Amino acid sequence: MLKKIRLQEAIGSKLEHDITEIRPGEFKGPAFRRGHTVCEADLCHLQRLGKNHLYVLDLAHDEIHENEAAVILATALAGDGVTWKNGPREGKINLLAERDGLLVVNTAALAAFNMVDEVMCATLHNHTLVNRGDLLAGTRAIPLVMKRTPIERAAAIARQNGSVLSVKTLRSTRVGLVITGNEVYHGLIQDRFAPILTEKIKALGSEILALDFAPDDAEVINQVIRSQLDQGCDLLLLSGGMSVDADDVTRHGIRLAGASEIHYGAAALPGSMFLVAYLGEVPLLGVPACGLYHRITVVDLVLPRILAGEKVGKAQLAFLGHGGLCKDCPECTYPKCHFGKAG
Repeated sequence: MLKKIRLQEAIGSKLEHDITEIRPGEFKGPAFRRGHTVCEADLCHLQRLGKNHLYVLDLAHDEIHENEAAVILATALAGDGVTWKNGPREGKINLLAERDGLLVVNTAALAAFNMVDEVMCATLHNHTLVNRGDLLAGTRAIPLVMKRTPIERAAAIARQNGSVLSVKTLRSTRVGLVITGNEVYHGLIQDRFAPILTEKIKALGSEILALDFAPDDAEVINQVIRSQLDQGCDLLLLSGGMSVDADDVTRHGIRLAGASEIHYGAAALPGSMFLVAYLGEVPLLGVPACGLYHRITVVDLVLPRILAGEKVGKAQLAFLGHGGLCKDCPECTYPKCHFGKAG
């Protein structure tokens, strides 16, 4: 519990919490920190901050200070690849990326955590690419003093499914590119897909192991897929032949190659004619033609998740719908926009 004392009686007492000072447009932060011993010279400053009384803390056995509570919360929230520094301020702790990778947020567990009274955690969006040291989330106990029970309940919820926050490392993958289409295969037009996809792959830390061109022939596409697998490719991207025209046979070629799992169609624009298939453990991504005209498409949303080891199926492609509409801005600012942020 807190005991209220007059400011003049507080000389020699230690502050039980940080006292914040706000100067609009200039400064917001602690004017005095917890543990500071109040002296006579502090009284005028404290009065300017509106403090005519201070508080002495006398915790009961079932009560907890905000800073101790924040440590318990941060420990429970931080999963693999997430770190934080002890020394909470005003009951708040920031959680940081321990390494480069893809932030994964258990959004259901986060919501359940935030349903507990007097605690909170705010995070970046799920599936955000982050670098080591980036701020991922902030958590705090809201009152200065609170009962231990809500803190323990919130921590238990955070730990229930492993963790609320983790950063998954993107694996370095040997990628095969299959560029399909008679017009490119026969040299009628110059391919523009391979440079675009190569840039995306390399930016995520992987390499192109094989690059092949195939006509609109399902059997040839099948043979190229099998050849790239034999060369050791563990991720294949196939461009072209993803629409509904009769001569778009890339999907048929993927079936001939033996894909046991094929998901065609994603709830995202641009990129609705996207395809994800699996040959054993090897993912195959069918890239729609919009990738030639839009800098950012569904490929940019799904590819990091694949490289982080996530199995992408029908449900994951469906959940892209919330936030999956690109506004096609004249000047693209992705990833500093809404696109893909709720999937």
